[in-house]
Amino acid sequence: MDFNTILGYFGALIIGVVLGLIGGGGSILTVPILVYLFYINPVTATAYSLFVVGFSALIGALKNIKKGLVDFRTAFVFATPALIAVYATRKYLVPAVPNELFTIADFLVTKNIAIMMFFAIIMLLASVSMIRNNKNELDSEEPIKYNYPLIVVEGAVVGVLTGIVGAGGGFLIIPALVLLAKLPMKKAVATSLLIIAIKSLIGFIGDVENLEIDWVFLFVFTALSVLGIFIGTYLSNFIPGNKLKKGFGWFVLFMGIYIIYKELNH
Repeated sequence: MDFNTILGYFGALIIGVVLGLIGGGGSILTVPILVYLFYINPVTATAYSLFVVGFSALIGALKNIKKGLVDFRTAFVFATPALIAVYATRKYLVPAVPNELFTIADFLVTKNIAIMMFFAIIMLLASVSMIRNNKNELDSEEPIKYNYPLIVVEGAVVGVLTGIVGAGGGFLIIPALVLLAKLPMKKAVATSLLIIAIKSLIGFIGDVENLEIDWVFLFVFTALSVLGIFIGTYLSNFIPGNKLKKGFGWFVLFMGIYIIYKELNH
């Protein structure tokens, strides 16, 4: 086992620790770890990421269901268009994209480069959302109001993004639940985990027929992430989540810039 592989498995553990500590964000590291440390093709890496993200989010969602924090009606309204979009993206859209897209000067933009560049842009957006102080995140209990058309549109958009990059999209889902369904912040975070779990695992099903899956590797990687979640949840009793979230946001920002640099200098 070489150094990169050991580092990759340690990364799987860190993904879970971050998820356990700040309730999200860690999954955005999954694709870079799989691509740059395990040398897995980006299309396969985004598929594996959907499984890891979905399984990890499911564990978090089950904990929140026990605490009574999940709003099932909102989850259903949001998850239905999201899971249809993510399944269709993985089953039909991603396989339909040609391996060679276009050339800029002497630089050939391939499907793999395009996926990683798009992923890096999503990382940059996620980092801004983590770094920024959301002072308007109030936990006041307002009656839940639904803006159904916008929730359905947002669900579909998040589904397509999840399908392309394999990330959970919590940084898009949580603001949507707060603004469009008027959920208090704690309920929005809890409900987003259930939505992420459903759409990510459904999206992964769309890949099973198209890709060769290394199940042993995938289960080991996921098991380490799950172990990390329990470690992170324990550590969250001693470490303030807000400061960590901002620090992790800066790390994700630099990672996004690094991916853009690496892909442009192939």
